[in-house]
Amino acid sequence: MADRYGQQPQSYRGNGGYGNLGRRNDDYDPYGDGYASDRYGTSANPASRPSTASRNAPPPRSAQRGRTAAGDMQMQSNAERQIGNVLDLIKREWPAMVETDCIPVQLALQLLDTSSVGRAHEYRNFQQTHQFLQESLKNIVHDHHQGFNSSIGTFHKIQGSIQASQKKVRALKESLAASKTALCTTNPELKQLHATSRMYDGVLQTLNELDDLRTVPDQLEARISEKRFLTAVEVLQNALRKLRKPELDNIGALSDLRSYLANQETALMDILVEELHEHLYLKSPYCQERWQNLAKVQGTSHEAYGDAPGVAPFHGILDSIDWEKSVAEDPQKNPEADTFYYVTLLVEALNKLGRLETAVDMLKQRLPVELFAVVNETINDVDQKHPSSLRGGAAGSHGLNIYGHRETRMRADVIHDLLSTLYGKFEAIAEGHRVLHEAIKALIRREGAGNNSVLLGGFKELWNLYQNEIRALLHNYVTTDADVYQFSRTQRPGMGMNGRTDSARENLFKFSEVDAKSAEMASEYEALDSIIRAAVPGLTDNTRRDNKKGSLIIPRSEPVTSRKSAGYGSGSSQQNSGTYKSLVEPSVFNMSLLLPPTLIFLQRLKSIVPPGSDLATSTLTSFLDNFLVNVFQPQLDETLGKLSDTVFGEADAFQQDSEWAQVAKRPVFKGTTAFFTVITAFCRMLGTIPHDQALSSLIITQMMRYYDRCFCWYKALVTKTQEGDKKSSDKEKLRASAILAIEPSEVRQTMQRLWNSDNLDDLELLYREVNQLIAWANGQDLDASDIIQDRDTIQSLCLLYTSMKWLSVKIHGLRHITRNETDSSKSSFPTKAEKKRWTLLNDPSKATGEEGPVYLPMTQDTVQNFDSILTSYDELASTALLTLHLEIRTRILHSLQTALSPLTTAPYLLDQEVNEPDPEILSLNSEMVAYDEVLVRCLRQREVRFVRNGLGKLINGFLIKNAPMTAPMNAKGCGRMQLNILVLQQNLKNIEEGVDLVRASNYFEMFERGVDAILEKAREGVASGSQETGEAGRKSEDAGEGTETPNSRKSAEIFGDDKDRFSYDELKALVELCYSEQLADPERGVAAAAKRQMADKLLNLSEYMWQS
Repeated sequence: MADRYGQQPQSYRGNGGYGNLGRRNDDYDPYGDGYASDRYGTSANPASRPSTASRNAPPPRSAQRGRTAAGDMQMQSNAERQIGNVLDLIKREWPAMVETDCIPVQLALQLLDTSSVGRAHEYRNFQQTHQFLQESLKNIVHDHHQGFNSSIGTFHKIQGSIQASQKKVRALKESLAASKTALCTTNPELKQLHATSRMYDGVLQTLNELDDLRTVPDQLEARISEKRFLTAVEVLQNALRKLRKPELDNIGALSDLRSYLANQETALMDILVEELHEHLYLKSPYCQERWQNLAKVQGTSHEAYGDAPGVAPFHGILDSIDWEKSVAEDPQKNPEADTFYYVTLLVEALNKLGRLETAVDMLKQRLPVELFAVVNETINDVDQKHPSSLRGGAAGSHGLNIYGHRETRMRADVIHDLLSTLYGKFEAIAEGHRVLHEAIKALIRREGAGNNSVLLGGFKELWNLYQNEIRALLHNYVTTDADVYQFSRTQRPGMGMNGRTDSARENLFKFSEVDAKSAEMASEYEALDSIIRAAVPGLTDNTRRDNKKGSLIIPRSEPVTSRKSAGYGSGSSQQNSGTYKSLVEPSVFNMSLLLPPTLIFLQRLKSIVPPGSDLATSTLTSFLDNFLVNVFQPQLDETLGKLSDTVFGEADAFQQDSEWAQVAKRPVFKGTTAFFTVITAFCRMLGTIPHDQALSSLIITQMMRYYDRCFCWYKALVTKTQEGDKKSSDKEKLRASAILAIEPSEVRQTMQRLWNSDNLDDLELLYREVNQLIAWANGQDLDASDIIQDRDTIQSLCLLYTSMKWLSVKIHGLRHITRNETDSSKSSFPTKAEKKRWTLLNDPSKATGEEGPVYLPMTQDTVQNFDSILTSYDELASTALLTLHLEIRTRILHSLQTALSPLTTAPYLLDQEVNEPDPEILSLNSEMVAYDEVLVRCLRQREVRFVRNGLGKLINGFLIKNAPMTAPMNAKGCGRMQLNILVLQQNLKNIEEGVDLVRASNYFEMFERGVDAILEKAREGVASGSQETGEAGRKSEDAGEGTETPNSRKSAEIFGDDKDRFSYDELKALVELCYSEQLADPERGVAAAAKRQMADKLLNLSEYMWQS
């Protein structure tokens, strides 16, 4: 290196050679913090050693950038350590020197300043540091002199290259100046060439555009066939835009293309609208799975149902769609596979075509027809799935059938299938319209067009039609008289906006009525097909030319072509009159099957209604209030009334039900079980619909009607035959037992107390009743008309009692007080509380299930009427039981009156003994046995005991109290009486337990023994129980009747149950009876003597009975 530059290597270590290495104009800071890092390797020269001064100074800081081949860091050389130490010392002792804005002059002045604030005392240290720095730099130069030498040579080469470049730039600058001078010179030939070139460019561009326009029909047809409608619209609009250029106006060959594209624009809009209809109204086979899955969840409770497993939740689909971005086509997939994506694609295409508003208007116009076709198609499908013979219900019954479980199940299957399918389709259609609404709304928002109500108002129109269709279904399957209740439904073809039929439009043309095989139609089809093929190539199917009948088709993939054959409105089974076919017989009981699925559908529809639309979700069920008040409630009232009239008017309504054992423990009326079946059916039906007190009141009214009917039946049973005076009062027309059972009296009060008591053998009440009945009978002139002779009437009274008690218990089980006080009969407009009632609070399966509780919901006000009806039922049952209780007693009293009276039967003054009882007694025995058989067969044991108890006491009391009626009587007549008593006793033992007529027998036995025996019996009785008799006499004063003496009352209470003790009046009557034969003697002497003897005996009797 010394030979190359002519200098010694030591010259590089001089002070003047490298003294400017640390100048401020360098691109880096030599005193930076990162300079002392260990990234530099150690020098390879181990022989170099620093001087003594450098060893004493701080080690310098330097860096060696070289790295070994292995990438390991080498140790630093002594020179590098020395320069590093020097730099560290400078940073520590002289920090101002390493600052970027350092001013050396300022430090120099400070070092020369010998004052107290100066730094002259540090000058030596500064020189020493400077010396250290110089030596470190010399060592660096010594260690790296080879690199410095090679850099000098490289510098000369770079300097030579720069000088050569400068020469080339000068030459280029001179060439540019010459070119500029040449270009500024004017040349007419160049201008002409430039104009010609531009003309040729225009011609070429026009030819290219014409070539592009030539391919437009094929491209357009291909895009339509592939259903890439966005691309088709772009192709069409680009072609129309090119044709509108002024330079193409004079090209006559483009006139046909202009006409074709104009027609194709209209045809494309029709295709887009038709495609929208295909997917909005489920005509496309790609929509089948969606509505079928939605149909599966229709009819389940709101908590239980979820979205269909095969279809994503609708709210999730809406959230997944990015409405802020325009929809883009994907050529790799079938756009129709995703209905919602396809709808947004069609909306975007219509908007780009500029026909969106026209398309929305067409959708609104066709909406009623499309929905009618959907409903009609669904009804026809369900009609084919369910044979008419398995639907239950008889034709012509006008909805008055109370169906059994099997019939109800079959009807429920039909209605459930119909509603689940129809509401599944309705929900799918609503989802499609919601996506249409959101797509249009997002498009308007992106374009900043504001709130266009014309484009966004279609959902309310859809709901109005849904409302009409639902109301029509409810009407068709609930009401039985179409002429009574008429209301607005879906507008039929030819119907104006006001609901009136336009005669000029009523008979509209229908393609289904055309004979497609006629020669005239075939020729017209062929002519139309040729015109369409010429105007819009590819729009018609060429394969149909062989059939000599063309038809408009939409280019589509193969799977979609089958939808035309299965489209709506293609069948003669459609109802041309605009009405629907009823699959089951209309009945109010169908309401329990119709309403739950309807409420579930409306609940699901709330989540589909656009939140910003003009349709409030809270009003979705408002039309049901109108239907309930104006249609369902009158129909329910009418049906309930007709059913009740049918029950009441049946010939066997008050006959014993042949199947009573299945519903009751004792026989009941057939009409009662039928009426309760009606009530139960209505209550079960009301349990599945929102509560309305007006509906409960209808049932309560029918309960009251049934009570009135049963009471009229009771009066008919107990009314005398109309043989007497027709002007007699209603009370006189009733039989004696009925009068006592109905009219308030002490006898009725005593019987009620006895029946309501826990002990039916209460002697006090029994003897009180006997005394009251005997006193009543003695004051009446009973005849045969007062007695019920017909055994069937007795059985009817028994059945009336059991029926009323059974019905009262059963209806009481329906009693249920609710807090819902909704009553549509008291308010013309629904309140806020009433609007909340249309929520599904009950299990829809209750409509078809026979099990589970059935109740009649009532408010506190209505339940009072309900309780009063139950009280009326119980009172009527009690009246029937009291009538039965009194009837047998009235019959006994009448028969005994007849048997004791000498005027109506044979006298008791006989010349010979009688071996046969009186016919009246035999008749009474047979009647009592038959009466008891009816009671045992129809009544419970308690009721039978109530009727039986006391019969023996009544006969004993009546025979003894009315013994004077037999006068005159002799011994043979008394034997006849004893025979009658014995016959009665033997018969009563088969009826009343523990009964005997010993007291009456003993009474007349004393007659046979004579007057002295009577007086002896009186004396013995007084001696044994005078004190007891006195106390009992005082007690019996409160139980007396009419003009009875104290002794007669004592007979009722004391001697009534004692077979050998009699009262004073009874013994007195017996003494008088003993002298009745002599008193009746025609000779005056005999009669006078008998009268004197009788007076003495009576005086003795009085002394015995009244002595204490």
